Amino acid sequence: MSEITIDEIELKQLIKSAIVELLQERKEIVYDLLAEIIEDIALEKAIQEGENTEPVSRETIFNILGRKQ
Repeated sequence: MSEITIDEIELKQLIKSAIVELLQERKEIVYDLLAEIIEDIALEKAIQEGENTEPVSRETIFNILGRKQ
């Protein structure tokens, strides 16, 4: 089997081309992936903020949300 040699500049260009092609042809996949990443970041931030606040009752939360238990 023969080896293929590629320099760093060529490799970067190939990767960039592949990313551009992915963004153009598979927008829905990229969108879904970015949405999941944003949701994960927001959840992590909410958890961290929650760890630094006082606990509240279930009743208080549902009152804030305007729902009955």
